[in-house]
Order: sequence, then C-alpha cells, then structure tokens
Amino acid sequence: MKAVQFDAHGDRDVIEYDEFPDPEPDRGEVLVDVKAGALNHLDIWTRRGLPGVDLEMPHIPGSDAAGVVEAVGEGVTRFEPGDHVAVSAGVACGECEFCRSGEESLCVSFHIIGEHVRGVHAERAAVPAENLVPVPDDVDWEVAGSASLVFQTAWRMLHTRADVEAGESVLVLGASGGVGHAAVQIADHAGCEVFATASTEEKLSHAETCGADHVIDYEATDFADEIAELTGKRGVDVVVDHVGEATYPDSLRSMAKGGRLVTCGATTGPNPDAGLNRIFWNQLSVLGSTMATPGEVDDVLELVWDGTFEPRIRETLPMSEAARAHEMIENREGFGKVVLKPDSEF
Repeated sequence: MKAVQFDAHGDRDVIEYDEFPDPEPDRGEVLVDVKAGALNHLDIWTRRGLPGVDLEMPHIPGSDAAGVVEAVGEGVTRFEPGDHVAVSAGVACGECEFCRSGEESLCVSFHIIGEHVRGVHAERAAVPAENLVPVPDDVDWEVAGSASLVFQTAWRMLHTRADVEAGESVLVLGASGGVGHAAVQIADHAGCEVFATASTEEKLSHAETCGADHVIDYEATDFADEIAELTGKRGVDVVVDHVGEATYPDSLRSMAKGGRLVTCGATTGPNPDAGLNRIFWNQLSVLGSTMATPGEVDDVLELVWDGTFEPRIRETLPMSEAARAHEMIENREGFGKVVLKPDSEF
C-alpha cells in the first residue's frame, strides 16, 4: 500500500507518500480501507518532534480517518467486512483505576494513534476495534474522516469539564480551527451566548455560521477589552483556550468572577504567567481536558452523523499532497478542516 510517512523529524520536506508494508489485523484489531482522513495541529507537532515521544520510524501520521472494514482480527465481534467506521484515536489500557471507573482519557498509559504510535493517513490501517465508531452509510467520507478528534475534544471540554449550562456565556478562541469551530457549534447547541475570535473577516463570518453570537478580530483589537465592552465589564462564564501562552493572560482577564477556563492544548507555548492573583481573587477555575471517553465520543458523533454538528471542510487533497496540507494548517489558511484522501480515491 501507499502511506503518508516520514523517517525523521523536521520541516514539511520530510513528508513522503510512498510504499509501506501492508498491515495485517492482530487479535482485537480491524483492517480499514481508508477513504478519508483529516489533519489536526497534532500532526504538525508530531512531524516536528515532541519532547519525550520516541517514535518508531518511519512514522505514519494521522489521528483522524474513516473507511470500510476490510477484515477483522481474532476476537473482534463488533464489526464485520463492509461496515463503515471512523477512528477515535485515544487508546486506553482498560485496566487501570481510571479506565475501570469510566474515565478512559485519564488512563495511566493513555496515548493517541498518530502521535505516539503509527497513524492512519494511509490506504489501509489496522486499528484496535475499541478505537472504531460505526458510521451510517449515508454520511460523507469527508465528514466521517474529519469529525472525531475535534468534536470529542470540544464536547468533553464544554460539557464534562466546564459543565456549561444554557444561558451561560462562552468565549471560544481560535474559532477558525478544528477544535474552535467544533466548540462554537457545541456551545451554541447547549444554549449559550457564544463569543468567538478569529483573524479575518472571512473566518469571522464562518464562525457566525457555526453559531457565534459575537465575533472579535483578535488582530484588530484586544479581545479581553472587547469582551469587557460587550459584557458590561462582567466577563464570560467559560473560556475555551487551546492557544496557550499568547492568549492565556487575556483569557483570565475575559472571565467573570467564578468563571472557568478550559484548555486542551498550548499551540503558542505551555508556560504563561500563572496569574494566581487573578485566579484566587476572582475565584476562577483553570481546567485541563484531553480527548474524551468512549461514551462521550458516541454522544457527540451521533450529533455529527445526524447533521446537528458539521465539520467544515476547507479543502480536500490527495495524500500525495500531504505536505501542502501541513502547510495550510501551519499558515492558518482558511476555516475548518483539511482532509486527505488516498490518491486512488481521486
């Protein structure tokens, strides 16, 4: 088969689309004929190299994909050849205290397909059956292959960790990205007043179509000052911030007393000033969140499959143009997800 791959960390020039040994499903695994798979910013970090993550080379990136079951390994009963499936990339041990209590994303050995082990941006992929979700036959491959990671992440952030309620106000930073545009839709669906930041008129317009009630061009104005003006200096109940160092101080400034900041990443850096004085005086909560439990994945993807939520696709490219897809993510070109399909599907 052919697969997107790299045999060393580096810039986009390390990416190749070349022959790779055909995978075979081991016990408990399913062989998937991949039809589409989206990029996430995680793919950029993995290609560049993450501290403490020692990958087997060559590495196949990709945490999102959907396709048709081609074969099943020994012990698999949930799926059979011909089924449509999507990948849910978080891998848990199933045995530790957190897994036994239904909190698989807190698993002591939790890891992510495509980040810590070989991923699914290939013509075929062998995936643990526990990491597959059934997809209705009428769902487009681009939708099925681009929804899982960002929607499960945003769903857990807002519903499980921040525990949003109808009538609350939510600020979503970076609303043009994968997690951002999912969070806007989920917050709007929950009955919240949604504030969203982006960097161009086009991206702001897209955020509005996703459900944002107020949009802020963060390159033209200080978003914390804008939030203060829009809320009568009250601030918002919840901030969704996956940007990190560059936005964290203003995120704290944007919060109402007793507000919650929930984060799933730190694209611009992991070590901002903690702002403890503002946290204790205003009794703020800073909450971390990673991926989701299988139950949370099922809940949110059902709402994708029925059209309640929609992953917005900025472009679909052949896997041989994976370097261009990485470039689009790195340069923040466009709104929504970039999808790859095997060249044979074009």
